[in-house]
Amino acid sequence: MNVRLVQSLMQLQAMRNLYDSNPNPEKAEDTGVFSAILAEMLGQISNLESSPTNDNTLSLGTPFANNVTAKAPTTSTPTYKSQAWRSAIDEAAAKYGVDPKLIKAVIQHESSFNPNDVSSSGAIGLMQLMPQTARSLGVSDPFDPKQNIEGGTKYLKQLLDEFGHNEALALAAYNAGPANVKKYNGIPPFPETERYVQKVLQTYMS
Repeated sequence: MNVRLVQSLMQLQAMRNLYDSNPNPEKAEDTGVFSAILAEMLGQISNLESSPTNDNTLSLGTPFANNVTAKAPTTSTPTYKSQAWRSAIDEAAAKYGVDPKLIKAVIQHESSFNPNDVSSSGAIGLMQLMPQTARSLGVSDPFDPKQNIEGGTKYLKQLLDEFGHNEALALAAYNAGPANVKKYNGIPPFPETERYVQKVLQTYMS
């Protein structure tokens, strides 16, 4: 019996049990990820126990790793992957007159600072630009952090100007579209949008 692998399996099962107790309705996809990891670990236990050269190591295979696109929690402290990102935020903030803290808060809750993030609706990159919006903002590659931040900040500035520099309304428009903000004459009564505005403002003001 490979003790280390069994211990790892038990830890992962405990994590899944804890995760399953979370009532978050968006966790179904991630539950499949847990199941895939468990299945792979069980297969490795079987293979390693039958191998005379068992080195008691565990490694997730490349095909599986390439298929996992888990999104980091948006409540964690922002992290910056490179100096270039910090510079891009500061440059865009200065160019468009937008508070860099607001830009960082939007990035944190849009993508958790993952430049390769793609939402189920097709929004791309750090500031989650839709392809059509990205093109209208002059962004040729929305996966490029600098271009994405430049375009996202430009769009945020446009929304701030459109809604009288009211951050809450601009953020609601960023999430649900300016047409919905105008339709409801305020933050649209969409639970996702209401939560988004609250979370981004909390991060921005902290």
